[in-house]
Parts: sequence; structure tokens; C-alpha cells
Amino acid sequence: MRKNRITTVAIPRMVLALILGCLALTAAAADATDPLDLASLRGKVILVDFWASWCEPCRHSFPWLNEMQAKYAARGLVVIGVNVDRERADAERFLNEVPAQFRIVYDPAGALATRYDLPGMPVSYVIGPNGEVAGRHVGFRNALRAEREAELQKLLEATR
Repeated sequence: MRKNRITTVAIPRMVLALILGCLALTAAAADATDPLDLASLRGKVILVDFWASWCEPCRHSFPWLNEMQAKYAARGLVVIGVNVDRERADAERFLNEVPAQFRIVYDPAGALATRYDLPGMPVSYVIGPNGEVAGRHVGFRNALRAEREAELQKLLEATR
């Protein structure tokens, strides 16, 4: 009788421990495979900019992205560039010509591009401190720089 009680208590506990261990490993693996890991940036304003070496408007957007990162990083802005080139060497040539002063993530297989269902190039997603997409901008036009900066400022005010 004692053996039966140990079995009925010990086995479910071992199974529960195994399940919890697997869930923890799965969560850790999911975090490790998500190159953006936006969950860790919750509470900040995030500008995710998808770009490619062949994209001429991307060359014009990088100076503005650098400026926004430098100007607002202390207030909680995080700029992340996501490169969609299949060949990393193409991206590196671009970055040698047009340096990025923000984090770059590489997406050669297009997993992130597929997740965000890109409508063009470049495309930027502005994510508010609540973790929700607050804006999407296709292309880059110098004439809209002030408007886009005002959008960021408004979201950054919400983080104070």
C-alpha cells in the first residue's frame, strides 16, 4: 500500500516538473530565436525599420534614423534596422557606405519580413511603450521628417 501511495504522488510530481522544465526551455529557445525580442523593450518607443542594400530610399533614411537614435535614446527610443538582403556581404557594403548608429538585425531567410507582411521598402513600424504598433510608414520622404519626429515625440511623452 505504501508503494502505491509513493507512485501516485511521485509520478505526477515528476511529470509536472518535466512539463515545467520543457516549457521553460521552450520559452528560452523562443526568446533566443527572436532576433527582435521586442518584449524585452516594453515601455520604450521602438522604431523597427526594414531595409535592403538595393533600396535607394533606405540610403536617405539612415541619416534620419541615426539622428533620431542619438537625439531620443536617453528618453527611451530604440531604433532597430532589419536587413532583408539574402547575402550579408551586400548589407555590409551598404553599411560601409551608409553607417548605422543603431542596432542591426539580419533577416536573410525573410522570417521577420514575412511576420510583418512588408508592403514596400523601406518600411518602418513605430511601436509604442504599450507594445502596440502606433504607426507604419512605407518609403521615406525627407519632406515628412518633421511629421515623423513629432509622432515619436508624442509617444515618448507617454513614457515619462
